[in-house]
Amino acid sequence: MRNRTCYIQDSQKKNIFFNNNFDISNKHSIFASKKLLIMEWYEKYLSVYEKPFSEVPQEVIDQTHDQLTALQNENPLISIIIVAYNEEKHLQACLWSLSDIKCKYPVEFIGVDNESKDRTAEIYQKSGIPYYTEHQHTCGYARQCGLDHAKGPYTMCIDSDTIYPPYYFEIMVEELMKPGISAVAAMWSFYPTEKHSKLQLKMYEFCRDIYIRLQMINRPELSVRGLALGYGTENAKKEGYRVELLRGEDGSMALAMKKYGKIKFVFDRRCRVITGYGSLKETSLIDAMWKRLKFYGISKLFYKTNHYVDAEDNFLKKK
Repeated sequence: MRNRTCYIQDSQKKNIFFNNNFDISNKHSIFASKKLLIMEWYEKYLSVYEKPFSEVPQEVIDQTHDQLTALQNENPLISIIIVAYNEEKHLQACLWSLSDIKCKYPVEFIGVDNESKDRTAEIYQKSGIPYYTEHQHTCGYARQCGLDHAKGPYTMCIDSDTIYPPYYFEIMVEELMKPGISAVAAMWSFYPTEKHSKLQLKMYEFCRDIYIRLQMINRPELSVRGLALGYGTENAKKEGYRVELLRGEDGSMALAMKKYGKIKFVFDRRCRVITGYGSLKETSLIDAMWKRLKFYGISKLFYKTNHYVDAEDNFLKKK
């Protein structure tokens, strides 16, 4: 047997990496090996995260293409919309994770390139999934473009800087298909770095998740994120995204979905996605929590409303 590094997955969805210069049929030799290293399910994809496309191994590109092509279905139950703008360093990791999904329902993948200046379009091309170029530059326009092409009765909207666990879509759509549910949303975590340790992140996410759970009681639309949101395609097409907004198009869609039923948050750990840091790169976790409290406030937790006033600087400037 040649000496190369491989991985398998255990029942807890963790990758077990090992050097197979020993007999993998002998489980005692596996667990006795000092080279055994148990890793989180997402660390496989982090190997290409934040890397330019030129540094992605060709076997990863080929594997992603082959598996996504095999999953693509002409009669999907679930339309999975991936939106990207200048996401060369993240998109391949996202697509790689999507190529590994385990879902008993037929799916289709729809890519949207928001007229990127880097190699985002090339990554879509080499992945083998259909993609469209949206020339209007807001997340709302990009998400609407994907929604316009969705064929499945249920749509899952995701972000290209996010990594998805294998059973995410199956679990989410089963919740969405339940009576009285018009939209589903899931939680998200960040991957550890030198600046943000695993312990620090757990503490931050623990506090943030408590706040979000309280907020979702009266205002679930403020708790959703477009990176982990699903809804009925027909109702979403009736409402449409507020494409003129620079931010908050996801919450606006969730607010519109409340006309048709309940927004269900799925707290199953198998649906917790891993994403990049965004604005957290420029601040500490304590500052991030403080900014969240200042922006959303505490009083909003205790009453419901369906009326929001958009800030003037949140609108796309007309040319």
